[in-house]
Amino acid sequence: MASQRPLAIVSGGSSGIGLELAKQFAANGFDIALSASSDRVQSAAEELRALGAEAYPHQADASTFEGVEDFWTFVSSLGRPVEIAALNVGIGLGGAFVDNTLEDELRVVAVNVTGTVHLAKRVVQHMVPNGTGKILIVSSVSATKPTPFETVYGPSKAFGFMFAESLREELRGTGVTVTALLPGATNSDFHKNAGMGNSPIGRQQKADKTMVAHQGYEALMHDVDHVIGGDEALRQAILANRTTPEPVKAAQHAKSTRLD
Repeated sequence: MASQRPLAIVSGGSSGIGLELAKQFAANGFDIALSASSDRVQSAAEELRALGAEAYPHQADASTFEGVEDFWTFVSSLGRPVEIAALNVGIGLGGAFVDNTLEDELRVVAVNVTGTVHLAKRVVQHMVPNGTGKILIVSSVSATKPTPFETVYGPSKAFGFMFAESLREELRGTGVTVTALLPGATNSDFHKNAGMGNSPIGRQQKADKTMVAHQGYEALMHDVDHVIGGDEALRQAILANRTTPEPVKAAQHAKSTRLD
């Protein structure tokens, strides 16, 4: 018998905030199609099934056109309308721009910018004719300031934030809503994977990823344009970013990201 539960999709859903978002959807009555670049996507699907959801895992490289398109083809093959899309996949890269390879910097752009636009295009063109849908784009608090020693990552997330806000207004009245989630430093493998495990920000205490995902879920379901993922102190710091000069914010960020 076909599932009567609505379908959500989550890119980058095998770990971290992505998996926690998928768990939020599963616990609230959704089946999940999820993608990731590693085979951990299979064990993530098992965790979701334990919550009572049907889970459809797909392994693909989000840095390539083929990888993003393959995931959407996989989702389409399920023959079910997509009610929620969490565009979560993203990667970071620490270190000085002068030292990092061009290949690594362009991979950040390919995943965080090009891949987001690609999947969003497929999702929007699917949802708008249906007259309903919710899209969550996972950005970062790094979108609100310069990010030296993550010099490509921060701007890539600023793109995601403004893309979400722009798309939200464009889709007003269509039945499709867009929300941006801006997490701060979270207890996932993000900083380790970005080569920043030994940086001050990599060693600091971080926000709970389950809490951050819940904040994103609540904002999405209540049609909020964006939400900061973290505690009140972080929210106040981000508010202060609106009036702090860019060179000051850049110097502050460099102190937390420069590798020892």
